[in-house]
Amino acid sequence: MTGKSHGINTICTHTGELEDKQFKGAISPLYMSTSYAFEDVDVKRYPRYFNTPNQVALAKKMAALEHGEAALIFGSGMAAVSTSLFAFLHNGDHVVLQNTLYGGTSNLVVEEFAKFGIEYSFTKDLKPESFEAEIRKNTKVIYIETPSNPLLTITDIKAVAEIAKKHELVSMIDNTFASPVNQNPIDFGIDVVIHSATKYMGGHSDILAGTVISSEEHINTIFQLAKNFGGSLSDYTVWLLERSIKTMGIRVKAQNKNAKKIAKFLERHPDIEKVYYPGLKSHPDYALAKSQMHGFGGMLSFELKAGLDAGLFQKKLNLIKSSMSLAGIESTILSPTLTSHALLTPEERENQGIRDGLMRFSLGIEEKEDLIADIEQALVEVRS
Repeated sequence: MTGKSHGINTICTHTGELEDKQFKGAISPLYMSTSYAFEDVDVKRYPRYFNTPNQVALAKKMAALEHGEAALIFGSGMAAVSTSLFAFLHNGDHVVLQNTLYGGTSNLVVEEFAKFGIEYSFTKDLKPESFEAEIRKNTKVIYIETPSNPLLTITDIKAVAEIAKKHELVSMIDNTFASPVNQNPIDFGIDVVIHSATKYMGGHSDILAGTVISSEEHINTIFQLAKNFGGSLSDYTVWLLERSIKTMGIRVKAQNKNAKKIAKFLERHPDIEKVYYPGLKSHPDYALAKSQMHGFGGMLSFELKAGLDAGLFQKKLNLIKSSMSLAGIESTILSPTLTSHALLTPEERENQGIRDGLMRFSLGIEEKEDLIADIEQALVEVRS
């Protein structure tokens, strides 16, 4: 058994384990059944009800990692985001969202909320007073993301949580970029924590999943909608995700280390115009990030100097892969304007500061010297 006194690697490894009582195997057994008995049982299990043995076990691990009471496991990060928001927002309600969000979340709000009579407003910036300024009589939820995707902006978690409590609102955060290794928003007063478990929790670019962690009361509210939306995850993938989380602590700490070193290298490089990384002292929110994060994360973004072709640079990389997603053990790079934020209009991207030459860089666990050498040779190719 594990408890609050245990460290992150111990929780990753042991919390929520299923015991193999028959053969005494070292790992959790996998229960693939989609049909369970309904007579003479304590729990009527059904995959869509999020209560199969593997689902329940992994939810315990998720809750422990984020210092919450309960959790649900979803088929994707967006399933977790959409179900959580719709669970607390109804016709005539209003939600306040920060102005720098993952493109998929922004697209969900802009394209779908009006159909359900849900009002929304984005903050003009990340100052706490900007969140409070957007609150209306019908506001029910405040939604934030920090560090944000892709500019690594930092939001004051505690300040937003206090504003939400002051106005009796539900506060939600997308904690994907930080992971539970680097940040635990519930400790700062946030009500609902959401992750695309595809990213750092999965960590090997082979799992699509999402999770929501909160109080028993809030999770029950989300569950009542989730069972109707049908966004649960297959037990095989649940089992794979539990396997992956066992190494999340050591993976993410290695990625943190690489990201900080590469960010410093890029910041000094004459071909780099700007680097976005909260672990740099030059980052405008460095002090805030340091106060609410255990580590600065494995993600950064940067722009090349004017005249250098960002698209060609990415094509000339050999070790660092061009890839749609992030947070795997391999280093990857992409253009947000062509991927994560492609659904936004050019004006919407410009308002968020996302320029066409911006590159989002997800650090893996390779040797930093090899990553630097790959960047250098690609820059030489671009300059020639």
